[in-house]
Amino acid sequence: MSATAASRADLVADTALALLAERGMRGLTHRAVDDEAALPPGSTSNVARTRQALLELAVRRLADREAKVLGLHEMPAADAGLPALVDALALATHRSLTHNRALTLARYELALEATRRPELRAYFDAAGARFRDRLTVLVTALGSTDPARHALSLAAWADGLMFSCVAGSFGAQLPGLDELRAGLRELLDGMLGA
Repeated sequence: MSATAASRADLVADTALALLAERGMRGLTHRAVDDEAALPPGSTSNVARTRQALLELAVRRLADREAKVLGLHEMPAADAGLPALVDALALATHRSLTHNRALTLARYELALEATRRPELRAYFDAAGARFRDRLTVLVTALGSTDPARHALSLAAWADGLMFSCVAGSFGAQLPGLDELRAGLRELLDGMLGA
């Protein structure tokens, strides 16, 4: 793919994610992407011919953007210890709740759609594996006796908190970094018997 084609695909995917956050799944159409991105009619169809292709493109872009938001490149080394993991996870969660709220909403839209489209589920699960795998390595290094279950519990805690604050009844009560650190520390202390 040429640089121009890649940048066009990124523009289409970023616009699709913005539309998902703003209008929901029903508001995501090829035409809406063309209009919102100020592209000539039919441009989105040239990048992603079908709705499934457009959703897959959005999921792949979501994974790339969330990897930056979650700071996968900033995650501590496996031997960095519990405080480093707590800080990294608190910061990742805080970023998702604040500066990247729309991206988090788009992820929930895509997650729900993936429950209805098995062909999309594979893309969505593969995208999430990057973070899940890294989390499993980190809790293993901290002495977890059941790393897969503990990684799931950590991800579920963060997802539940983000959903409650972004789309649920706690939208007006965003926790600060210190509150997130305290919650993560309590959870990890319980898991690891610290």
